[in-house]
Amino acid sequence: MKQRLFIISQYLLPHHLLSRLIGFAAECRAAWFKDRLIGWFAKQYQVNMTEAQVEDLTAYEHFNAFFTRALKDGARPLDETPGSILCPADGAVSQLGPIEQGRCFQAKGHSFSVLELLGGDAERAAPYMGGDFATVYLSPKDYHRVHMPLAGALKEMIYVPGRLFSVNQTTAENVPELFARNERVVCLFDTERGPMAVVLVGAMIVASIETVWAGLVTPPKRELKTVRYDEAARAAIELEKGGELGRFKLGSTAIVLFGPQQVQWAEGLVAGSPVRMGQALALPRS
Repeated sequence: MKQRLFIISQYLLPHHLLSRLIGFAAECRAAWFKDRLIGWFAKQYQVNMTEAQVEDLTAYEHFNAFFTRALKDGARPLDETPGSILCPADGAVSQLGPIEQGRCFQAKGHSFSVLELLGGDAERAAPYMGGDFATVYLSPKDYHRVHMPLAGALKEMIYVPGRLFSVNQTTAENVPELFARNERVVCLFDTERGPMAVVLVGAMIVASIETVWAGLVTPPKRELKTVRYDEAARAAIELEKGGELGRFKLGSTAIVLFGPQQVQWAEGLVAGSPVRMGQALALPRS
């Protein structure tokens, strides 16, 4: 009954209004407020501050600065196996496996459409049909910056409007097409393993999604927006392997897609496996 009420509430709550209100609170600079909030959060979720560049909780200008904190050099060493594909974020593997009949497995009888995930354009989705995907869930205690699994040249960024359902295991098991329904930012790259998509999926109380090249992505008007970076007039954007790609202000999920016969997931990785940014998520398929 409790789970059923939670799912019903997900459909009834004013997702965007609630998220924006919390977003305002997360930007509050009043010391009496932000210090208490940060202190409570760090204790509640057992955040490891010894790896943060700034360990002093009171030194952050607001909650969002704490939540998107940088780590000390070397805190996330990058796997050095030749050709390895890096995990883009801290968290846990929600699911990983093949893209079958244009769909990715979500949980317990649910899947979601790659076509819809990437914004509804068949030409854009075509390179990933028959390929592979991995979904990484970032929990509240995790490091909330997302990094490049491989070096790549940015070709296109698509903001896709949508709902803001929570993205925990309960909603994954009960909300159909969850990741293709939530607000998201799709980043498409050319890499040594062919086309690669990294999708930053929003969630309940996620105040915003940022990328290193565009800053805050969520536009004032929630409508589909595409920016192409392969035009001669637009400066090329190339990111190195392990380089920062973007960040969540009040975390969520990152999904990585590759084309057919390009990658094989690292041995031992299954749904529920804890992961850290920089470890080997996959190797090239021979």
